[in-house]
Amino acid sequence: MTNWALELADNPNTYTPLGPDSERIVTDRFVLWMGRMPDWNVAQRFRFPAEELDEVRAEIHATLRARGRSELSWEVGSQAEPADLVERLEALGVRVTEHQVGMVLEGPPDDVPGDVEVRRVETDDEWYESERIAAIAFGEKTLSDRRPYRPDPASPIYLAYLDGVPVARGSASYSEHGVTLFGGATLPEARGRGAYRALVAARWEDAVAHGTRILVTQASPMSHPILERLGFREVCRIRAVKDRF
Repeated sequence: MTNWALELADNPNTYTPLGPDSERIVTDRFVLWMGRMPDWNVAQRFRFPAEELDEVRAEIHATLRARGRSELSWEVGSQAEPADLVERLEALGVRVTEHQVGMVLEGPPDDVPGDVEVRRVETDDEWYESERIAAIAFGEKTLSDRRPYRPDPASPIYLAYLDGVPVARGSASYSEHGVTLFGGATLPEARGRGAYRALVAARWEDAVAHGTRILVTQASPMSHPILERLGFREVCRIRAVKDRF
């Protein structure tokens, strides 16, 4: 495994290409990524002395407030400094809300079904369908506003079809160091039929076409066993701390 594979798995938002509605601020002490929605804000790749935590937190809060944002996820990876950052944040009253496992694939995925069709999202209707699948799979109550879809070659979205019907979605970001997988979601009634695995295989094929043989992702407890069966290896652990202010 390369050092870049671990770094991508530990701090994916630090290196993925920016979309048309996202912004990234890179400092020596942290990286702050801000996405299309007001609550899509992630701080990661922390490198600062413990005594500077209050100062760093105030700086991040001020940056977000200036953009009308008031929610932040601290994604604390295995290489974060200080090493006890999560515990220090908890002492300030914020709590871990999610545990993720950084995983890496450096060869073709195993156990890929042959009866699932995967296509890149190209149209407004396809994009809206991918949003609908994500909303159902993640238990969200509302869909994103229906808007014209602007395909981003560096961060495409994929749909998986069973019998011609879209049942799963996933996205990927192609950087010079590897490909990061995001947003895998399958409709409840279609789970166990290979759609998720087919989405991984499609993104592996595109990664090879882009000249890299590294896929990384941060796996949830639900996706972890599926990814292991496909050949992914665990390389790090990430704790997400939700900070509202």
